[in-house]
Amino acid sequence: MRQDLPEGPIHPVESAPRLIPRPVEELSEACMGILGRIPGAGLKGPGFPRNVLGSIMHNPRTMESFLDFWVSSKTLMGLSVREQELVILRMACLYRSDYVWKHHVPVGREFGISEEELASIHSARHDAFTPREEALLSLTDELVEARTISAALWERVRGELTEGQVVDLISLVAQYVFFALMNNALQVQVEDGVAGERGLADF
Repeated sequence: MRQDLPEGPIHPVESAPRLIPRPVEELSEACMGILGRIPGAGLKGPGFPRNVLGSIMHNPRTMESFLDFWVSSKTLMGLSVREQELVILRMACLYRSDYVWKHHVPVGREFGISEEELASIHSARHDAFTPREEALLSLTDELVEARTISAALWERVRGELTEGQVVDLISLVAQYVFFALMNNALQVQVEDGVAGERGLADF
């Protein structure tokens, strides 16, 4: 039976980042315009992920195109923002990334994810959700844990998603593999604006 979280430490565990984030004030006007298109308020204001963005800025040549792909995906995918946030929060659990978790808990709440549902995501109780949401969460687990989708799971859930939505889900999971690995490997520090959110170890 799947445990609440994979074995291993919650990240980050070091007291300082491995790369000093560059100041996001150096972002171009075009980049700031792209970030302004992020749905909702959770990743803006106190929740603005300046430390991970500042880390990505160490390769400025790809920054604008990456941001445009990431933000455009959020608004153009065939998955609702709530559905995307369910997947992102589960990715935070699977990669044990407090940074992703603490930033996306407020976003999830904004788009209707309850405290009880947060606990269910954490504990992998996917049957607490609708059949479509259960399919998304189960597929997310298997994509991370098995690096593929088994024939049995594919047969069970394929009717819940269109072909395009399956592609969207795989794309979303891949995006947050990048973010979770970036945050864990570079020990990106959680900003003060979301530091007070309950972390993965607090559930």
